[in-house]
Amino acid sequence: MSAAGEPKPTIEVAEGSGVCFGVKRALRLAEKALEAGEAVYCLGPLIHNPQEVDRLAGRGFRVIESLEEAASGGTLLVRSHGLAPAVVAEAKALGLHIIDATCPLVRRVQTLATDLEGDGYQVIVAGDAAHPEVRAIQGHAPKAVVVSAPEALEGLALAGRVALVAQTTFSPEVFRRMAAELVMRVADEVRVVKTICAATVERQRATASLADRVDVMFVIGGRNSANTNRLAELCAACDVPTYHVEVADEVRPEMVAGRPRVGVAAGASTPQWIIDAVRERIRALQSGRGQGNL
Repeated sequence: MSAAGEPKPTIEVAEGSGVCFGVKRALRLAEKALEAGEAVYCLGPLIHNPQEVDRLAGRGFRVIESLEEAASGGTLLVRSHGLAPAVVAEAKALGLHIIDATCPLVRRVQTLATDLEGDGYQVIVAGDAAHPEVRAIQGHAPKAVVVSAPEALEGLALAGRVALVAQTTFSPEVFRRMAAELVMRVADEVRVVKTICAATVERQRATASLADRVDVMFVIGGRNSANTNRLAELCAACDVPTYHVEVADEVRPEMVAGRPRVGVAAGASTPQWIIDAVRERIRALQSGRGQGNL
């Protein structure tokens, strides 16, 4: 409870926080598949949120590391990050029914990379080579080169026509720097296609704006989520105390003590029920009710 003269405790959630439409679609397709009562598998976690993955596992949704773990006749749900065509073809050959939950924006990058490579462009993907979305893009355009920073372009032999696309959650600023570097280096033709998700960009802008006017930021989401980690980085760069949490129990009293204006942001794979739980935990601590629930 605030003392006389102190600011009233507030909690503000950054605009656009929480699951994006691509993740909502994947979750909806997973729930529908489970309702059919058949075995449902996913190569790797459906989304980068351990708590939501655990919730689905409780209903029979199985995360597998290889197709050999799936029983013939079951269903393979292609997660929002997509899969390489060769993997999908192998799954079909093993007798698995395919439900494609690839995010439409990710599908666009896959199609562009395929078409550009087919048209003779040297395709460069701005992104994290280890990310499942990027691995799937490379599966569609096998000759594509993945680059994570402008400096990495220096080691590439660039000739002829070059095309630049991006992982949908890639940094817009780094993408612009990479595009500028290519334009300076390539003599023939550089085609730059903006494939970064607009909702991701707006979420980042809203989060940074909020971080500038609060006393502390809580960024909610899986620690294996690239876009959630990016939100935490943006907040920290605003010189505001920033805590990346996955669940409400991680919010400690000392994190909010003396910091009445609290900001909350959440990654694109963070379901509303987790956001609500974190907000309630913060409210309890602000009011003095949460001190014993540790």
